[in-house]
Amino acid sequence: MKQSRLMSLVESVTNVVVGYVLALVTQVVVFPLFGITASLSEHLAIGAAFTGVSILRSYALRRLFETWRVRRDWAVPVGHPYNETSEIGRL
Repeated sequence: MKQSRLMSLVESVTNVVVGYVLALVTQVVVFPLFGITASLSEHLAIGAAFTGVSILRSYALRRLFETWRVRRDWAVPVGHPYNETSEIGRL
């Protein structure tokens, strides 16, 4: 079954929020182990920076894989085991 656009949006937003909270908790726990001190506002800014980088990385990889999929589908004839219409291609 194909995911709706709304559910894709919900998944993406959830992923970003969970990632941001996880980054903040990790920073608060790990920074002191390395002798790094940061205020709450600094933790929030650092978490936001890493979240932004994560979003860009995720988008770039998604577009790269989509480009590979489109090129593969264009180059592979219908009926070939690696075509998207086959069981192998849908994996």
